[in-house]
Amino acid sequence: MSRRRTRGAVGVLAVLGLLLTLFAASPALAASYRYWSFWQSGAGGTWEYATEGPSTARPADGATLGFRFAVSKDAGAEASRPRTGPGFEAVCGGTAAAEGRKRVALVLDFGEPGDTPAGETPPQDSPRTACAQLAPDATAAEALASVAKPLRYNGAALLCAISGYPKSGCGEPIADPAPKPAASGATPTPTASGGGSGPSAGVAAGAAAVAALAAAAVWQSRRRRTR
Repeated sequence: MSRRRTRGAVGVLAVLGLLLTLFAASPALAASYRYWSFWQSGAGGTWEYATEGPSTARPADGATLGFRFAVSKDAGAEASRPRTGPGFEAVCGGTAAAEGRKRVALVLDFGEPGDTPAGETPPQDSPRTACAQLAPDATAAEALASVAKPLRYNGAALLCAISGYPKSGCGEPIADPAPKPAASGATPTPTASGGGSGPSAGVAAGAAAVAALAAAAVWQSRRRRTR
């Protein structure tokens, strides 16, 4: 291989390395969203980010469900957890069990001031708790509807509002907020969201951009060798 061709190949590799570095560091891949995240009680009295949406999740008797409105990442390890822990007895201990019914505790956290959309006012500052008594096969969405109407969903079945909050908007991407301290208690696709614009869409767009620029670098290298 000639020195010119070697230098061209090295140049292409350098360009690719730079592009991949920029791609990995791109803020677009770490976008935050304002949305209701969905949580379930886990082992050790902690919150675990739900792996399915409230319309399909069917909590067992004695379960605790959490919903948190916040500006955070669309990922279980980074989303904001409810500020009240998943204590079933604290919520449903005063509700007697009934034959043929299940009891499900709910924690609804409307978020902190920094999470509030412009022009909106959350129903309350501190988390709200409620105990729902339901049919054995009832879903998490039915449990939520029994204690916190009105609810609002979008066409992709993403939970947009609880108790009418917020009045508009649904999981929109926004500029990253300042880092928040780790929440006490324990975890969180927005609420098993399914929506079309999220981190996966950003990754695909970034990958396409890298591929296009890499192709341009290869073309430029070949052009030089033909001169």
